[in-house]
Amino acid sequence: MIILITGASHTGKTVLAQRLLEKYKYPYLSIDHLKMGLIRSGNTNLTPEDDDELTDYLWPIVCEMIKTAIENKQHMIVEGCYVSPEWKNNFTEEYLRNIRFICLAMTEDYIEEHFDDIIRYESEVESRIVEADCSIENLKQCNRWFIDAFSAAGDKITLIKDDYEKTLMEEFLQNARGGCI
Repeated sequence: MIILITGASHTGKTVLAQRLLEKYKYPYLSIDHLKMGLIRSGNTNLTPEDDDELTDYLWPIVCEMIKTAIENKQHMIVEGCYVSPEWKNNFTEEYLRNIRFICLAMTEDYIEEHFDDIIRYESEVESRIVEADCSIENLKQCNRWFIDAFSAAGDKITLIKDDYEKTLMEEFLQNARGGCI
């Protein structure tokens, strides 16, 4: 089983991946780690700010890693924002049966009401470089993009609208019922 987690910045993708790792002992791949490895090694001239280009560059690599894991009957959690909204087009039905997709996004009201908490917990699992441009408006714009793009592609969005922990716990439990163990 592959658990593919995407969503806007600061939505808890890494927190959810870490919890799933601890529960199921599935290894996980952070697309951010892959991105930084390629950037730091000089294998690309892209920078961490080149989001659209990074998705175009990284997603084909991640797809083939997912296919390889499925073919080898290996479990894996893959998390990051560099997932194409057309992700399903890269897989046959046989592969899709082995992928559990999760897209996390926050409502505008949630962002406004909980912005200080969002920033306070941004390094819950991994140390982040403080993003100077992380503002309420930027978060709203990024979350709106994920909601619109992935909804238009026919994907269900796990919407964080009031209680963050409750929403993540529901997604966590839904994963358990979805056969991830």
